[in-house]
Formats: sequence, structure tokens, C-alpha cells
Amino acid sequence: MAEEENKSTDLATVLETAPVVAVQEIGHLGRGLLFEIGDMFWFIVHTFTETMANVQSGRSPFRASSFFRHTERAGVGSVPLVAMVSFFLGLTMALLTGYQLQRFGTERLVPGLVAIAFTRELGPLLTGIMLAARIGAAFTAELGTMEVNEEVEAIEAMGISPLRFLVAPRLLALFSLMPCLSVISSLAAIIATSLICRAYFSIAFVYFNDLVIHALLMRDIITGIIKSFLFGLLIGAIACYRGLHVKGGAAGVGNSTTSSVVTAITVVIA
Repeated sequence: MAEEENKSTDLATVLETAPVVAVQEIGHLGRGLLFEIGDMFWFIVHTFTETMANVQSGRSPFRASSFFRHTERAGVGSVPLVAMVSFFLGLTMALLTGYQLQRFGTERLVPGLVAIAFTRELGPLLTGIMLAARIGAAFTAELGTMEVNEEVEAIEAMGISPLRFLVAPRLLALFSLMPCLSVISSLAAIIATSLICRAYFSIAFVYFNDLVIHALLMRDIITGIIKSFLFGLLIGAIACYRGLHVKGGAAGVGNSTTSSVVTAITVVIA
């Protein structure tokens, strides 16, 4: 009987302390998240200030060859993937919405619906997700390998700032090319929609063009471009930050790369 009473007392104690432990864990996670957001914010600020300081002093902030190499990888190399995925998603979206709107005789709304959706939201979103998976992972793995092999420390020993030499060209490449890729994504989806509208809903290309032009507003285009700039900045900052904070050798590089992709995609969707 005494043992059973002790067991029941221990169980009651555990049940009473469980909410407290849960709240403590949530607090620790929240505090860690806030610290990481703060670190990443100052990471971006220090990169920008060091780059601008070199520009104001008349020195090149980074090598032009490095910047153009990263723009070629992030921009030109991503065009086929972005265009193909957006094209097929545009086909699917036009078919699904067209069949539903056709029941009410309003299939002429399909061109404007797809054009606005991709220009404002889906174009920057899809481009951000694909760049986070393709380029963000590559940047994190590269910088993480350099950190593990102590190449970053060697650069610092030579009096060169890693933020200016390694981070700035990558960050600027993604920041400047995201809007271009978002435009390509939107155009590919609109072209796919025009084919579906012509084949299934008998909407001529000239009429389709008029419907898209009348549906799109300048604020839709500006909103999509602003989001593209923001997504490019966030993806580049997260990838470089994770890469320069790798710990634990080769396993740490893999964990940081996975964390970089997951974090970037989550932030872009959020």
C-alpha cells in the first residue's frame, strides 16, 4: 500500500510540474528564436555598413568577378527551373479555375485571376522557394566548408573581412536577381494560361491579352517586385549566416545546409 501511495504521489507531482516544464521549454525556444533573429539582423547591418564604408573610401567592396559568377549561378542557371515549374503550375491553375468558372459562364476571368495571383504572390513565392533550395543550400555548404577548413580564419588573418569578401557578393547577387526571376515566373505562368484558355475555353490570344492588361494594376506589379527584393535579401542572409556559423565538422555542414533551406522556405512562405 505504501508503495502504491508513493507511486500515485510521484505521478501527481509529475502531472503538476508538466505544465511548468512545457512553459519553460516554450520560453527557451522563444528566447533562442529572438536571439537568432537579432543576430541575423545585425549580420545584415554589418555587411551593409562594411560594404558602404569601402565604397565611400573609394575602394571596391568586393571583386567584380566574384559578383558576376554568383549572379550567373543564381540568375541564369535558375531560369530553366523557374520557368518550367511556373509554366506547369500556370497550366494547372488555369485548368482548375477555368472548369469551375465555366459552370457560371465566367471563364473570361481566368486570365486576370492567374495574372494577378502570379504577379502579386505566386511568382515571388515560387521563385523564393526554388532559390532557397537551389542557391541557398549551395551558399551555405560552400561557406560552411570554408569555416570548417579554417579558410575563413585565414581570410581574417590577412586583414580581409569575410562579410565584405564572402557575404556581400552573394547577398547582392540574390537581392538584385530575384525580381528578374519573379518576372520570368509570372510570364511563364501567363503564357501557359493563354494556351489553356485558347485550347479549352476558346479565348483568342488577342482577347486574352486585353483581359490580362485590364486586370493587372500597377500596384500589383510593384507589390510583387518589392516582395522579390525582400525574399532575395532574406534567402541570401539566411544562407550566408548559417554557413558562417557551422560547428561540428562535415556533419555540421550538412545540418546547417538543411537548416538553411528549411528556415528560408518557412520565412518566405510566412
